[in-house]
Amino acid sequence: MKNPLLLALIFVAPVAWPEADLAGFWQHEKEPVWIEMRPDSAVGVVVRNDNRRDRVEFQVVTDLTATDKHNVWAAQVYAAQLQEYRNARITLESEDLMSFTVKVGFITRTVEWQRVSEVPNVVKGE
Repeated sequence: MKNPLLLALIFVAPVAWPEADLAGFWQHEKEPVWIEMRPDSAVGVVVRNDNRRDRVEFQVVTDLTATDKHNVWAAQVYAAQLQEYRNARITLESEDLMSFTVKVGFITRTVEWQRVSEVPNVVKGE
């Protein structure tokens, strides 16, 4: 009787692992922007933006849901140039590299984010 329970736990437990791996702080590949991915709340929130301080606490990712593929999520990601949310695929490429891929018409754009252990403090006087 213990074997079926153990087998069920083996198949159920890994489903939650990818979401836990996505959680944390991430820095944009080229811009001085940091976000915190909060899979438990299904959002990604800007925690620092050196170019647009008014964007702090802005939800750049909403409706985050795991897909049936390992380390891949579906979400709505804010496309600043379009000033609207667009369907996106979020992929955990490795433990420290996440990508957002958004397709608009024939154009596909991917933005990479590097995991950081913490967000740097803002220097006083900035």
